[in-house]
Amino acid sequence: MTTPFAGLPTEERRSDWVRLRTLIVLRWIAIVGQLSAILVAQRWFDLNLNLGLCLMAVGASVIANLVAIFIYPENKRLSENEVMWMLIFDITQLAALLYLTGGLNNPFALLILAPVTISATALRTGPTLIVGGIAIALTTLVMWFHVQLRTDMGFVMRLPKDFVFGFWLAIIIGVIFLGAYARRVTSEINSMSEALLATQMALAREQKLTDLAGVVAAAAHELGTPLATIKLASSELIEELSERPDLLEDAALIRDQADRCRDILRSMGRAGKDDVHLHTVPLTEVIREAAEPHMGRGKTIEIHAYSSGTDTDRPPIIQRRPEIVHGLRNLVQNAVDFAESRVWVDAIWSDTDLLIRIVDDGRGFSPQVIGRIGDPFVRRRRTDEQQKERPGYQGMGLGLFIAKTLLERSGAELSFANGRDTFSGRAEKGTRTGAIVEVTWPLDRITVEAADAGRGLGENKLITD
Repeated sequence: MTTPFAGLPTEERRSDWVRLRTLIVLRWIAIVGQLSAILVAQRWFDLNLNLGLCLMAVGASVIANLVAIFIYPENKRLSENEVMWMLIFDITQLAALLYLTGGLNNPFALLILAPVTISATALRTGPTLIVGGIAIALTTLVMWFHVQLRTDMGFVMRLPKDFVFGFWLAIIIGVIFLGAYARRVTSEINSMSEALLATQMALAREQKLTDLAGVVAAAAHELGTPLATIKLASSELIEELSERPDLLEDAALIRDQADRCRDILRSMGRAGKDDVHLHTVPLTEVIREAAEPHMGRGKTIEIHAYSSGTDTDRPPIIQRRPEIVHGLRNLVQNAVDFAESRVWVDAIWSDTDLLIRIVDDGRGFSPQVIGRIGDPFVRRRRTDEQQKERPGYQGMGLGLFIAKTLLERSGAELSFANGRDTFSGRAEKGTRTGAIVEVTWPLDRITVEAADAGRGLGENKLITD
């Protein structure tokens, strides 16, 4: 299973994510807030600020915004380095304002956390560490070096040293914690988005194959009549051109090629016919269809079906849906990949539930991941040992996630377990001691009522152009 992002680690795909317009709007909001805070501090609280220098610091942001607006198009998306330098500029500008307005005695020093949080959500780890490091360094500098806040009466407004140190420590912890937290959440959201995209692509591919089968069947049906006409006309020409050997050979070639086209369309029609009967099939047939691509991979796949607490041993008739077939196929593939020699697929049904259990004789799920099975993650690289276990496999580590998502969409619940203790050593070959995956449906969510299964297929539909 591949996607447009296959082969690229998540962190290396964070380019062109942030629009310039977004940062410009945020900066205008910050500019309005800074000007308001300066005017309120001077007019209402009678603070003696160096208004000229403060306005110069704010004016630097205004100029930067105006330059960005007039030079770059409105819909420009910034590269990673461009976002990093814009955030560094915002941190430096804010630190300059803090230097002019009391340093950490100014409660608005807390706003230095905003650029770091934006960096953690939009940039890779390296640029985020640079932005966070600069924020911590400038915060430390303005704690020691700043212009004191004075009122018009000459009184110095400052916090006790212990409070200033506590405020500095809170900002430092906030930079580290909020940066790490925002980055973790963003990474999980991005992984989930890419995994869902891969799932949608897998389901769309399965659906396109089903739709293509119907188109092929319709084409074979429609082309049958003109080909029959061509064959009839060429046969008549052969009879009439018995005395013209030069033209007789061409007429015979036309007939032979018409026969060849007929045979090709007949085989395509058999392979692609959208038979309404195949919309509902016995349970065992769906399992065999899901397992069939992996039957010849050197591992034995045993399929067993039996009832539990019901009066009939006949497998139930279920809906043949692309997500069910594709989901089960992924689970079987995973079992075959890691099995020593044998995989068991058991189908058990009762009056209320349908259970499909897939077991192998391999080493089972790793204890490090068994609690996270079904979560999307992208493999950055495969070890030599993993390459030997799954030769030719270049997936994204999303197989179980895709299977789980598709099967849950059909109403199933999945559970994962091991047939033995992972640390108990290698078990005997050919025993059910490996990974166990159980897929359970409420019977009424997947089966078809007997009356519906035996009902006629309805009136023949006219095939139109």
